[in-house]
Amino acid sequence: MGKIAFATLLLMSIAVVAWPQNPPADLTEMKLEDLMNIEVESVYGASKHLQKVTEAPASVTIVTSEEIQKYGYRTLADILRSVRGFYVSGDRNYTYVGVRGFSRPGDYNGRILLLVDGHRLNENVYDSAFIGAEFPIDVDLIDRVEIIRGPSSSIYGTNAFFGVINVITKRGRDLKGAELSGDLASFGSRRGRASYGNKFKNGLELLVSSSFYDSRGQRRLYYKEFDSPDTNHGIAENTDHDQFGQFFANLAYRDFSLQAVYGSREKVIPTASFDTVFNDPRTRTTDAQGYLDLKYERSFANHWAFMSRLYYSQYSYAGDYAVENFDADNPVVVINKDLGRGKWWGGELQLAKTLFERHTLTLGSEFRHNLQQDQINYDVTPFFQNLDDRRSSTIWGVYVQDEIALRKDLLLNAGVRHDRYATYGGTTNPRLGLIYTPFEKTTLKLLYGSAFRPPNAYELFYTDQTTSKPNPSLRAETIQTYEVVWEQYFGKRFRVAASGFHYNIGGLINQQADPADGLSVYRNIERINAEGLELELEKKWAWGLEGGLTYTFQDAKSQTFGGHLTNSPRHLGRFNLSVPLVKEKLFASMDVRYVGQRETLAGNNAGAYVVPDFTLFSRNLVKGLQISASLYNLFDKRYGDPGAADHRQDIIEQDGRSFRVKIGYRF
Repeated sequence: MGKIAFATLLLMSIAVVAWPQNPPADLTEMKLEDLMNIEVESVYGASKHLQKVTEAPASVTIVTSEEIQKYGYRTLADILRSVRGFYVSGDRNYTYVGVRGFSRPGDYNGRILLLVDGHRLNENVYDSAFIGAEFPIDVDLIDRVEIIRGPSSSIYGTNAFFGVINVITKRGRDLKGAELSGDLASFGSRRGRASYGNKFKNGLELLVSSSFYDSRGQRRLYYKEFDSPDTNHGIAENTDHDQFGQFFANLAYRDFSLQAVYGSREKVIPTASFDTVFNDPRTRTTDAQGYLDLKYERSFANHWAFMSRLYYSQYSYAGDYAVENFDADNPVVVINKDLGRGKWWGGELQLAKTLFERHTLTLGSEFRHNLQQDQINYDVTPFFQNLDDRRSSTIWGVYVQDEIALRKDLLLNAGVRHDRYATYGGTTNPRLGLIYTPFEKTTLKLLYGSAFRPPNAYELFYTDQTTSKPNPSLRAETIQTYEVVWEQYFGKRFRVAASGFHYNIGGLINQQADPADGLSVYRNIERINAEGLELELEKKWAWGLEGGLTYTFQDAKSQTFGGHLTNSPRHLGRFNLSVPLVKEKLFASMDVRYVGQRETLAGNNAGAYVVPDFTLFSRNLVKGLQISASLYNLFDKRYGDPGAADHRQDIIEQDGRSFRVKIGYRF
């Protein structure tokens, strides 16, 4: 506990964020950069309506487009690794987020709900939420990101297990014309974007954008696990290529908005996962995701508000895996095709009413029909079908949420939702928050919530006939979380936040070997308990200097198997500082992250590391021109993330020092 006490004293010695005076009355017409300049930020995703962060039934962090630019964040993963209590790992194919001590190697982020402007991005075959290069929207189009900690199944249903990430995109009025940007980076990486946005006199608002990215990746990667003459002495050459293409459109007119998103990403895999042939560039994955979302939202007289949305989404995954065919008389390399295809449509209705200016009641319902949840696996030549599973299903849910001002300084937030799944039945999940404001700038929150995650189609039905088998009798995972949050504003320019949490997970789905036949199968076999403490300090000076410091202690243990969880650092920290070299035009920013050591699947430790990133960012030194230059992993720290069961590597080394130069121009 000595480290915790020291970190706490260090945090208590530093102050936090600045808020100017005279806030305007109408918050809904403001961008978050403007909201950052008033006394308290506002958040939408915590309760599906705009409210002060101090009144939200959750611990909330908001990252703005201003911060994205100043700190040189390239992906949604970069944004999330800057948030207290969050950490990110990668296996040179996908990127994974950990929160509050939980991030199983190879887990596809199914226990975090990812939204874009309220639209659910988690797909319907693997439950995956993409946060790396596979995220389908360019970060330049992000206005802000709301990170809402804790279970939120009471209003969102599944996947809102550890938290909700709501990405709010820019609107046409934010661009007011055309915009071009491009960047060059390490490993032969290049990226480009062309966008146009405007709000016209007739009220029509439009934003359209297209982006591309291409990177050859590391030319040579060494893996000691493959160090033999037969496998090129462990050197993977030219097998780290990455590329994507993206399209985004947002159209709004009066109370209607229509959003279209499509992104496709292809990644060559250098790690020879899933027992594929080492150093074979044919092993790769391709993920494509897109949707159309039509929303109608209107506020009426007498404090009524109505929202409805109708959407269509699709997702496809294609994995090409070069494997040796040992059944043949003369072993040959064959390409195994692994496919996942999902299509679904759905809708949502929500009605809210404010009563007596002290009581806000929200009623809602959601419906989703999974048109396609297909999983296919076959060898190309000679052709052999391993799996051809084609399914569809339906989901519906109803929820109610009530916010009651018991007194001027005491707010009660209570909600409950019932969901019904065709695959396994129903579940009901409540949330309760008591929010006390004893003084104008002091907030205390007592929070309780439960959430669930039903087994996905992959866990229920996937089999390759020889090593794994399905388990249609799986049940949903559940979590119960208890949390205490303290938020304190000092004067107009300082903020401190602290939260303590405890959660219990039951029925966690794990893969294990069946003693009867030796085949691996998913089962509800594990219980987990965890507790932790999160501290955050921020400060923003009037002349533009800003900085912050966070520390997280988290202790997550398996009650079933004993011991600390794998890929679960007990200590996390972050320090950030942005200095205006020329007021409002040129900034120098440093972002330093600390991640404690993590246990691997083999019982080893991936060592702790400190990684600083540095960015110079300028805007309007020449009117309309933006330039930034970034150095990532400034001191070339060598570190690695724990590998998953499908990797021979116990620890997968991450990139050393790299750079990016970016130029943008707005016409």
